[in-house]
Amino acid sequence: MTSQSFMPNHAEHVLVASPSPVVRQRVLESLRSSARQVEQASGGAEALGHLESGRWQVLYLDRSLPDLNAEELSLTVQRRFPEIEVVLLDAEGSLEPAVPGKQEKPPANDAAVPRRVGDQSAADNAMRYAPLPGMIGKSRSMQTVYRAARLLARRDTTVLITGPTGSGKEVVARAIHKLSPRAGRAFVVVNCAAIPEALLESELFGHTRGAFTGAMQSYGGRIQTAHGGTLFLDEIGEMPLSLQPKLLRFLEQKELQRLGSCEVVRVNTRVIAATNAHLPSLVRRGRFREDLYYRLCTFPMEIPPLHERLDDIAELARYFLEKFSLHPPAPELSAQGERLLKAHPWGGNVRELQNVIERALILAEDSGLIGPEHMLISDGDLCSREK
Repeated sequence: MTSQSFMPNHAEHVLVASPSPVVRQRVLESLRSSARQVEQASGGAEALGHLESGRWQVLYLDRSLPDLNAEELSLTVQRRFPEIEVVLLDAEGSLEPAVPGKQEKPPANDAAVPRRVGDQSAADNAMRYAPLPGMIGKSRSMQTVYRAARLLARRDTTVLITGPTGSGKEVVARAIHKLSPRAGRAFVVVNCAAIPEALLESELFGHTRGAFTGAMQSYGGRIQTAHGGTLFLDEIGEMPLSLQPKLLRFLEQKELQRLGSCEVVRVNTRVIAATNAHLPSLVRRGRFREDLYYRLCTFPMEIPPLHERLDDIAELARYFLEKFSLHPPAPELSAQGERLLKAHPWGGNVRELQNVIERALILAEDSGLIGPEHMLISDGDLCSREK
């Protein structure tokens, strides 16, 4: 059976997982006229990350994955995503539907272990450490973040995400929301540093008509907008001290009062906060309430800076090359270019790397290889590791 002879009906959203570009291209060519959205993955863990971040109908899965056993992964997918049809591929590109209970026997050197109810397969275990939706990188420090985020997604625990600017704190917060039972409801972002102090209380808690000059109509506020969903409080260290008791009361009681109203409103909103500041230092200096800090810090998560994720830099760079390339295939990253990227301290973290790659693509014009000559990397004070 060739890759052109078996095509699931009405497969508009398709994921192709194979370490072989040839096999992936063969499947892509056969889907060109029928699928509306097609994504590629080079391994099993990467495929699992894609499955969590979108609505897929068909997974084309290579039997020769570099990281996971394809048959075990197929069973895991069918158990966790029963709406997805799994089609197994071999090295020649032939396809076969993976029907539950009818998988081929694993090779002798990969003997199946009898499973009891509640046992965790290797594929299930790998999913814990697979990149989160919207994130790239498989370094050990990031795997800790991925696992914690998946555990937190099951609960309504308040989370405090710390890490330097540009490290991906909001991306992690969005992933926790997207993997949670609240995924179908709103994800509301409030940057506490971007809203003037006089307006922040009204933005968060709302106001009634006439509560202050210019309040021409009532407003429910961002907390109420996030009812049933998640409120992301970015730069929480910049929240005015005068407003912190009111936020603390909401976190403890899940109640709020709009400006100009005596009515108490019950709100079911999960809170995830983030900061690049060291909150304990702010507490010692009297700029942040200690009780609010401990209430926010029910579960702390720290996102490592990019210079501590050297194993992820090349993968991130290639991702940005594909993202910003005007015409596929995206240019390759030269060995000298990769060495230069790994030697840079990355004071601006992932955001700085993204900017460097976008500039490199512009300067490279139609070149198929990105090297050091295309990379404008500053070595000034702003790019140092000092905080």
